[in-house]
Amino acid sequence: MKKTLCVFVVLGSMCIASAQVTAVRAGRLIDPDSGTVLTDQVILIQANKIQAVGKGLAIPAGAKVIDLSGKTVLPGLIDCHTHVADGQSDGEPFNVLKKTASQIVLESVPNARKTLEAGFTTVRDVGTYRALNDIALRDAIARGDVIGPRMYVAGAYITITGGAGAMTGQAPDIQLPWDLRYGEANSPWEVRQKVRLLAHNGVDHIKMLSTGAVLTHGSNPSSIEFTPEELQAGVDEARNFGLRVAVHAHAAQGIKNAILAGAASIEHAEMLDDELIALAKQHGTYLDMDIYDEECIQAGGKTGNTPADFLQHDAELGRIQRENFGKAVRAGVKMAFGTDAGVCPHGTNGKQFAFMVKYGMTPMQAIQSATSNAADLLGHASEVGSIKPGKYADLVAVSGDPLKDISILENIEFVMKEGKVYKQAGVAACQQ
Repeated sequence: MKKTLCVFVVLGSMCIASAQVTAVRAGRLIDPDSGTVLTDQVILIQANKIQAVGKGLAIPAGAKVIDLSGKTVLPGLIDCHTHVADGQSDGEPFNVLKKTASQIVLESVPNARKTLEAGFTTVRDVGTYRALNDIALRDAIARGDVIGPRMYVAGAYITITGGAGAMTGQAPDIQLPWDLRYGEANSPWEVRQKVRLLAHNGVDHIKMLSTGAVLTHGSNPSSIEFTPEELQAGVDEARNFGLRVAVHAHAAQGIKNAILAGAASIEHAEMLDDELIALAKQHGTYLDMDIYDEECIQAGGKTGNTPADFLQHDAELGRIQRENFGKAVRAGVKMAFGTDAGVCPHGTNGKQFAFMVKYGMTPMQAIQSATSNAADLLGHASEVGSIKPGKYADLVAVSGDPLKDISILENIEFVMKEGKVYKQAGVAACQQ
């Protein structure tokens, strides 16, 4: 019988098999937990986890060395509001009826790869019209069948009949298939039943819609949809299964209802006022404000890709959202990075950083929103969000200093997820 020799190197109190070690030399390393920048760091990785980080760490013999000494290294980025599993978007959600569920899943495969290659190693996908497609994509990525970010998924939208998360626009006598009306609920007990069903099917969080929407036919962003009792039922039932609730809300009363119900995050949150900003801060509610996708909605209007009624819904909301974003930042409300990816092309998520800085954040705050803050919102801060021992080996790197020019993060040059390199532009790797 053939015997395998494994050489071990002791590092402090740790014992690492040298044949399995990757060492990354980081010239500058951004630590979002402390809001500081470390220099000349060595990151030791075993399998898919970070084992040690520090200056002058000894690199075990035989380790693979990746030289990022001329670059700035950050934790893998996190987008907390994506729609990766919605296939190819053309601006008209009703066109989903022209496709099978299988077609939409297959169209989502390149979305996942583009997102990962843009430096986003983790996403929170917050709903899909074709129910449970996101679960299938999440699991395919986890198995290694598909290249993409680590996905935390909602399974479906929980929405009132004809509401912001419903498929609308068809004639009244058209019966939709089950997966396009999976999450409709019209009472507290129906909401609880949908949460139970989604929990049984293995979702990671719950997505509810408290107000009307911009990108839904027959909707009104100022309308209030779920009642406070229905929102409370959703949050309570989700808590029974260890799940958090993200709530879509544009209008002030819908935002207030969601905060008071105990939502983990408010998505979009355009019509904030001073009372709501104070309330969100008091309750520790995250605001997940997609302040870049306004550019794509308006650009689609010029090319005819954004339906006219969507443009009417959107009138003034972009300006209001950006102004209120700055107010919330100055007030110290918890903020997470969320782009509504799919409204803008997948893989362009990083363009939002410059807008976050333009409208009130420091570059470090913007980075924290997409790393440590985002990980906290997800409930996975022990696994992702910073480069620390015991966490997943999710690293990205860029040339230059994003703390001086945040737009650098639009062009990620190096991407590692769980110790595996998926993008390596101009980066040297060698055996120690």
